[in-house]
Amino acid sequence: MERRTIGATALGVGAIGLGCMPMSWAYSRSEQRGDRSLRTVHAALDAGVSLLDTADMYGPFTNELLVGRVLKERRSEAFVSTKCGLLVGDGGERRHVVANGRPGYVRRACDASLRRLQTDVIDLYQLHRADPEVPVEETWGAMAELVSAGKVRALGLCAVGARPARRGADLYEGTIRQLDRIQQVFPVAAVEAELSVWSREALVRLLPWCAARGVGFLAAMPLGNGFLTGTLTPGGGFEPDDPRARHPRFTAEMMAANQPIIAGLRRVAARHGADVTPAQVALAWVLGLGRHVVPVPGAKRERWAVENARAAALRLTPEDLAEIATLPAPRGSWD
Repeated sequence: MERRTIGATALGVGAIGLGCMPMSWAYSRSEQRGDRSLRTVHAALDAGVSLLDTADMYGPFTNELLVGRVLKERRSEAFVSTKCGLLVGDGGERRHVVANGRPGYVRRACDASLRRLQTDVIDLYQLHRADPEVPVEETWGAMAELVSAGKVRALGLCAVGARPARRGADLYEGTIRQLDRIQQVFPVAAVEAELSVWSREALVRLLPWCAARGVGFLAAMPLGNGFLTGTLTPGGGFEPDDPRARHPRFTAEMMAANQPIIAGLRRVAARHGADVTPAQVALAWVLGLGRHVVPVPGAKRERWAVENARAAALRLTPEDLAEIATLPAPRGSWD
């Protein structure tokens, strides 16, 4: 698989990563099976994927434990990215998540992640969410100390789930302000944020910010939470804990209304061969946004992980890109 680099230190990774979250958190929990998930991670590594994206909150903790079982056998083949800064509590029937950016917590969280991952160093340690009660510089400074201690190789900021500070503002306005602040403390190697054919908000300012500073961009949800695979049936329903069950774009009405997007991806795929899928076209589009961009699609099954990895070899033509550029805007609110 083609290799790409993340950050000024040029950390090398496969052009497509693997989002491990669906194996242990949200998204059809009845299908989350440990042995199958292990096979999926191994299949991704076999296909040339190296970046494995996880977090301590996924499970919580069980996702890191799963990835750790693979790292114990194949650490030299993997680039592990995990996150800290969010705590999962049990609020009766509803789980709730709170931010914790206190330096002492960050240090403890890192040590715990290292144990679960069965490794002595984390390649990319991301701040999952800034704590509104703690200056982000303090949190980032504690994370920088982990680099000095040899426990972490590089630092990143996760902007998945970012919200504008005020109505009508750029979606990532607050994220960019945070990035400008923490960049003065210690270099940002990567930013992770949602980016796909139907969620292009990061193209406005966030992706250019990264490109101008040599910062890697990890494109989360590059398959639009599964919609861009073309395998979801409008009105098919989702399990109660699946976030798509409450997402405005995944109502039966909006999924039906957004089918022209899938139709366009299918047309592009057909020009490249019968075995090329809409998902691979969607991933190839993200790859074409810059050499600093690494899409990180999630997968629970070997088949999907391998199919996603093969998208790294797909090269879209100017005709393809022109057709994708003219696809209708998605119906339904962003969240």
